[in-house]
Amino acid sequence: MHELSMADAIVKTAVDVAEKNDAQKITEITIEIGGLALLNPEQLKFMIEVLSENTLLEGAEVNVEEIPIEIKCESCNYEGPTGSEELDHYMPIVKCPECENVSIKIIKGRECNVKNIKIEKEDEDA
Repeated sequence: MHELSMADAIVKTAVDVAEKNDAQKITEITIEIGGLALLNPEQLKFMIEVLSENTLLEGAEVNVEEIPIEIKCESCNYEGPTGSEELDHYMPIVKCPECENVSIKIIKGRECNVKNIKIEKEDEDA
């Protein structure tokens, strides 16, 4: 399950960043997932919630933002979104929306990033 390994990496990254910033708790995390990352957003979110038990990330709000696929066609030089919102999760075939050529360069859509993490810190005046 691809989502499990990605969720594990996300949890480890978030907790590491929070610890380096002397956080008491992570309250929110936002993840960006490209349309070609071959990740199911709901499964990824669930795995993050399970793996975050007994960590600074436990109980945090988990937000997932999807990044649309953008391409450059090597045939007609079209550059932009594909309009391929309903790709097959297991075997996505991306075509140019202008000429239907499959000889394309992917510009956006493969990413899986931690966009931001919101933390709580202990009041330094206390």
